[in-house]
Amino acid sequence: MTLDSRVQPDRLPRPTVLPDDPPPSDPLPSVPSVRPRVPAPPAAGEPAVAPPRRVERLAVLGDSTAVGLGDPLPGGAWRGVGPLVAEALGVPADRYANVSFTGARVGCVRTVQLPGVLDTAPDVAVVIAGMNDTLRSDFDTSALADDLDTTVSALQDAGTTVVTVRFHDHGRVFRLPGPLRRAHATRVDALNDVVDTVVARRGALCVDLDVLPGAYDLDSWSVDRLHPSERGHRLLALAVTEALAGEGFAVPEPVSLVCSGGASARTVDHVAWLLGKGVPWLWRRGRDLVPHAAGIVARDLVRAGVRAAGTGRAPVVSLLRAPPITVEGCSKTNSSR
Repeated sequence: MTLDSRVQPDRLPRPTVLPDDPPPSDPLPSVPSVRPRVPAPPAAGEPAVAPPRRVERLAVLGDSTAVGLGDPLPGGAWRGVGPLVAEALGVPADRYANVSFTGARVGCVRTVQLPGVLDTAPDVAVVIAGMNDTLRSDFDTSALADDLDTTVSALQDAGTTVVTVRFHDHGRVFRLPGPLRRAHATRVDALNDVVDTVVARRGALCVDLDVLPGAYDLDSWSVDRLHPSERGHRLLALAVTEALAGEGFAVPEPVSLVCSGGASARTVDHVAWLLGKGVPWLWRRGRDLVPHAAGIVARDLVRAGVRAAGTGRAPVVSLLRAPPITVEGCSKTNSSR
């Protein structure tokens, strides 16, 4: 074979590709690059994930926040957190019990409200109480701890999941004179310590109102600044149901934060409430809190005097420039929850 008879690589004929030629067909079906995730079966010895549990029976215990004050319905009834939670959980009206009443203290929940609730054996119980205790002269954290612990443990022994709350600084919502605000804040801190202890001991669910988004917005409070508004009740109900969802309970209809179905209270209604119930209650509770506030003022004066003695200067106490503790000042306490 001669050199000229060889086929040189650069002389190979090139195929002609027409621009309208269709692409070569692929006889194999295309495979998606991301496949749907198929849950793996549980490993040997691991339990299968249970579906969300339905709440068949719901109970609400507590004070006027649990009653629903601040969220009026047409016709004069109160709605509030309880019915909103029941609706979200799909609990029918005949299996929902609200035994709360205005002015209730934690001891009232234990002795008056709890026995009737235990008879109904609810799946879930919401307990909102303690603020009224912080406004009384016989405030006793030992008694509070015993009452709350007994209530929570009794419900749990009956097979009930308990949701309770720890409280906010209401002085950020309803402006109080300095000594009264600080007096009440120390009581709320002590109450929250009790709640934290019981929740940790019993493993109960707890909603922390102090860090609840929107809790300090003024539109979350009714015009009296003592009770949640409809929006405030919806925020609380949403937090309660989210806590329950985290424990595996079904929430078929999540709580909406869009206000609807409530009645718009008229100015005359607010004035009637203030004169008929608000002022008398504030007068009674203010007298209970003043001695505690006076004790705080006295201790501050003593501390200021000690510091001044060490520096040789006369004490300067800003508390003396605070508004005097009058009947009007005493009225600016927390609500009759």
